[in-house]
Amino acid sequence: MDFDQLETFIEVTRLSSFSRAAEKRFRTQPAISSQIRSLEEEVGAKLLDRSGGKVSLTASGKLFLRFAEDTLDARKAAMTAIAETERVPRGEIVVGANEGTCLHILPEVFANFKKQYPDVSVNIKRADYAKVLESVIDNTVDFGVVSLPVTDNRLTAVAIHKDELVLIMSPKHPLAGRSSVKVKDLGKESFVAHNVKSGSRLKVIEAFARQHTPLNITIELATIETIKRFVQKKVGVAFVPRMCVREELERGVLASVPVRGLTHNRILWAAHRRGSNFSPAAAAFLKVLKQHTSTTV
Repeated sequence: MDFDQLETFIEVTRLSSFSRAAEKRFRTQPAISSQIRSLEEEVGAKLLDRSGGKVSLTASGKLFLRFAEDTLDARKAAMTAIAETERVPRGEIVVGANEGTCLHILPEVFANFKKQYPDVSVNIKRADYAKVLESVIDNTVDFGVVSLPVTDNRLTAVAIHKDELVLIMSPKHPLAGRSSVKVKDLGKESFVAHNVKSGSRLKVIEAFARQHTPLNITIELATIETIKRFVQKKVGVAFVPRMCVREELERGVLASVPVRGLTHNRILWAAHRRGSNFSPAAAAFLKVLKQHTSTTV
């Protein structure tokens, strides 16, 4: 029995699927099945029920899952303790963030971090606002990056990036040549929108309501990257964070026009547990975040 087998077992139980666990761990499904079979042979009990269309834990599996989680937690604690005695940041940090932040903000932050602390590994977990904060609270991640203010008194947050909402369209769209538009000019436009009910979406809805202008959302999509593709194909226009379209605007594959009467600045926050006893790795990451903040907020 080794740590790798335990990590595989936990991943299979978390995803309830051998194939999805194989994809997550960059293995073949037979390799995952072999690891689980070896574990079951060693402990002398069936840990997973493979009957039906979904993998589930047996009674023995539920007991073993607690053992596996405790063992991996103990390994992480041991590595952290050793790193602290050497006073050299190493080990692992885990950061939760949404799609846009993962693609457009964290790469620069982590590039700077890895230059300064190459011995620290980085694990990024992608999720929405609520799940990110839940992961910080339950200690699944060290930091969670979110775009809404953090009000939970169990957490504290550091502002790391300032951004704004912008109206985008195809460069061939009639609005693309305008120096600015009013909200009322957009009443006949078809909008492509993010299907997440975010604070930014609420600000847009409120601005259109104040101007008694219809907001015609004709398509809702799961990701901003998909929204950009649809807008490039002239399916409609969209409001998105500037950080998500900076490269496309520079290349000229998308256009943006200021909207008079609708401005919405966003601040990204890095949340962590209040009063956390940071490992050297986490403390080093917080230091790099604050360095990034000084140049962007």
